[in-house]
Amino acid sequence: MLLAIDVGNRVMSIGIYDGKQLKAEWSTATDRRKTYDEYGLLFRDLLEHQGFRREDLTAAAITSSVPPVVPTLEWMCQKYFDLKPLVVGPGVRTGMVIRYDNPREVASDRIVIAAAAYEKYGGPLIVVDFGTATIFDVVSRSGEYLGGVIAPGITISVEALFSQAAKLPRIELVRPQTVLARNTIHAMQSGVIFGFAGQVEELVERLQQELGPAAEGIKVIATGDMADLIVGEVGCVTAVDPYLALEGLRLIYERNQTRGER
Repeated sequence: MLLAIDVGNRVMSIGIYDGKQLKAEWSTATDRRKTYDEYGLLFRDLLEHQGFRREDLTAAAITSSVPPVVPTLEWMCQKYFDLKPLVVGPGVRTGMVIRYDNPREVASDRIVIAAAAYEKYGGPLIVVDFGTATIFDVVSRSGEYLGGVIAPGITISVEALFSQAAKLPRIELVRPQTVLARNTIHAMQSGVIFGFAGQVEELVERLQQELGPAAEGIKVIATGDMADLIVGEVGCVTAVDPYLALEGLRLIYERNQTRGER
C-alpha cells in the first residue's frame, strides 16, 4: 500500500492507497515544530485506528508547499515505516510538460494536482485549488501545464480583516441568505462568500478569453479544503474533487516505478 502525504501551509492531507483505491484519508494541522518522532506517533495512531499495520505500507510519496517539513517527514517514513519516500520535485517524472518561464518555480503540489485532474478529466481544463491561496492552474488539451493565477486564499483574507480592522470580529464562514447585509457579521460573510465566487467567475472567464479557441470544451475542476464553501455560488465549475492532490501522488509514484518493480 502507498502512503500519500500532501503538505499544505495549514493542513496536511494523508491517504492510504491499495492500488488505485483510496482506502483511508485523514487531515491534520501542518506543524513545522513537530519532530519526526511526533509525526511518527501521530501517523502510527491514525493507521492503527483504521486497522492498518505498519507492514501494510510498501511505499510513500510526498508533495509539500512547506519545504522545512519535508526532511522531517522523510525521516519519519524511514524510522517508523522503513520506507524511503518519493518526494515530488525537480527530476521526478510527472508526465507533464511545464510551459513556465522557469519550471522549477512551480510548486510541486500544483503539478501533482494538475496531473491528477488531466488524468481523470482530460483537457483542456482549469483547476481551482481553494487552500491558503486560491490557485488557478491551466492544462492544455494535450496535457501541457500552461501556468495559472495565484490569489489570496479565503482563510487568510478573513484573518486579515479580523487582525487589521479594529472593529471587525472573527466570523464563521457560512453562506448568508442575502447579498445585501444589515449587520456586520452578515456583511463580512457576504463579502467573503460572494466576493470569492465572483473572483472565480471573473478569472475563469478571463483565462478562457486569453486561451481563445484552445479553451473550447474546457472543464473547471475545484479542489481544496475550502472548495465546498464557494462552488455552490459558481456556475462555471464542472466538478468538485477533494482528493486530487492524493490522487496525483499515487499517479506520479506509479509513473516513477521501473517496469517489474513493486
